[in-house]
Amino acid sequence: MAPRSHTRPLADLIDGAIAECCRRRGLASVEIVTRWADIVGDALAARAVPIKLAWPSRPDSGEPGVLHVRVEGGFAIELQHDAPIVIDRVNRYFGWRCIGRLALKQGPVPRPRPRFRFQEPDAAECGAARQRIAATAGSFEDDALATALARLGALVTREKRGKGRGFTQR
Repeated sequence: MAPRSHTRPLADLIDGAIAECCRRRGLASVEIVTRWADIVGDALAARAVPIKLAWPSRPDSGEPGVLHVRVEGGFAIELQHDAPIVIDRVNRYFGWRCIGRLALKQGPVPRPRPRFRFQEPDAAECGAARQRIAATAGSFEDDALATALARLGALVTREKRGKGRGFTQR
């Protein structure tokens, strides 16, 4: 009997599911939607979402696209003021000048779901893992490697014991 696979976070699976919808809206990269909070920050992501990327009508024009963003009414003026920063962050994230300006559309913005952050293993978990690794593989000359393997071992042990994925809500 084959072992059961572990569940995977929805974020790992969503790219393929929304790719076609994003393409229809001009968003060639799904990452602008799935990584929006990482690109622009949590505060902005809570009040604004990308809805469409409009490319120039002539592909040979060399002009960047216009990112259409839905923004909460009261936050629109602040986002208009911060538009150069947002444009810079998006372009820096993708590594090329894909966005030249923002077009703001006022409207309701869905509340973001809580994000998760990694929870480091504590000293006791790492110490126990380091002892198990030393008993199995021997000692390491490089202390940084031993520490990294101990952290990994502690997280694997935590996962096997069913204490979660090493992540907590923030």
